Amino acid sequence: MSPREVFALRDHLGAGLTERTISDPRQLLSLGELAARSCIGGRGGELDGRAVLLATSGQLLAGLAMIEIDGVASRMLLCPPDLNPEHLASVIADAEIDTVVTDQPERFAEFGSDRVLTVGLPQPADSPVQSTRATEWLMLTSGTSGVPKIVGHTLEGLCGAIIGDSPAPGATPVWATFYDIRRYGGLQIFLRAIVGGGSMVLSDPDEALSDHVARLKARGVTHISGTPSHWRKLLMSGAAKDFAPRYVRLSGEIADQAVLDALAQAFPHASIGHAYASTEAGVGFAVNDGREGFPASFVDEGAGQARGVDMKVVDGSLRIRSKRAAHAYIGRNAAELTDADGFVDTGDMVELRGNRYYFVGRRNGIINVGGLKVHPEEIEAVINRHPEVRMSRAKSRKSPITGGIVVADVVLTEESDASRAAGIRDEIVAACRESLAPHKVPAMIRFVPALDVTPAGKLARTDA
Repeated sequence: MSPREVFALRDHLGAGLTERTISDPRQLLSLGELAARSCIGGRGGELDGRAVLLATSGQLLAGLAMIEIDGVASRMLLCPPDLNPEHLASVIADAEIDTVVTDQPERFAEFGSDRVLTVGLPQPADSPVQSTRATEWLMLTSGTSGVPKIVGHTLEGLCGAIIGDSPAPGATPVWATFYDIRRYGGLQIFLRAIVGGGSMVLSDPDEALSDHVARLKARGVTHISGTPSHWRKLLMSGAAKDFAPRYVRLSGEIADQAVLDALAQAFPHASIGHAYASTEAGVGFAVNDGREGFPASFVDEGAGQARGVDMKVVDGSLRIRSKRAAHAYIGRNAAELTDADGFVDTGDMVELRGNRYYFVGRRNGIINVGGLKVHPEEIEAVINRHPEVRMSRAKSRKSPITGGIVVADVVLTEESDASRAAGIRDEIVAACRESLAPHKVPAMIRFVPALDVTPAGKLARTDA
């Protein structure tokens, strides 16, 4: 197979490599430097046909190594920083990993020095490694306390929403995301910059939010994405002042009307929208009309032909079929990824109201309230509509009388008057009674200064 027949990352870096950059809080590198150098000490050829675990301490090294490994290794498993160490051995076995690329070789001493390649900042390479095969990209699912599932993609499928997507006229975009690029959402933004033509500013979990946003401003970020929880945290911090991206996108969680409206107010000159994507189903669609949910016409037969994405709703669950989806679960006990017709069951539950579908929650995220099943996101959407609420989390609490009740933790906006707490609580309860069934109305509301967010950028959910 000739290099020209392989869809490989290094062969799709695009034009203007000298002007385009990738950076984190400590380093700024041009893509031109990366094209002519090696971050694996010139040992990239040793990865030919190997099954590689990419496990670096930071995103910059991970991004550089992705470019060098793709097209050479048979498969590449992206190891996110929050992977439970107790699950590492199972993940390596399921993915049949035989080589590790890392900047922490001591973690993988059992592999032996011939199977552990140390990655570092790029150095001059004697000769560039040639793309010879389509590398299988493996990613781990999030949101589970057990061993995560491994999902297999092709680079061509990962880039399905990028290739042919013409950027808006204007200066070359500078992309950023609150996600880690070793997760699906962050990887999509990394590929948009690298393949779609642009620069990339990476996040850092050890960086204070105010410092992160200052760096985004300094690097001239124009396009940025994150989960609704990411965006709520930014709005609460006050750091968004004078930050003026022209493209703001949400994904990974339900984007309710309250957060969309808040972002439109904070960034009046930006294009505000939300996208639907998952590690298994790939990029499904984008909604750019400023409203929560999505038009019912998206699931009409033949409606997705132009996008290459078919959708249907079965028993309230959204299902997606496209060439952007993963091709399989990987591992010894892997389940089937699609149904007989090739659709991925996303597990995201939707409800048709009029001519629009609205997300109501995850099928496996239901809480039990006195024997009745409740989606916490449905309650949170009502609470978040209050003008003095920034974000909320609904959960169940055991009750000796009913078996379970709904309680809610609520974060107020920075402009909220603390002396109005009792009145705000009454207003929230009244709104819930007006919009929700009685068993969904919170029996207790607690005002808290902040809510935890998982490493994947989603609201951390725990039952009391």
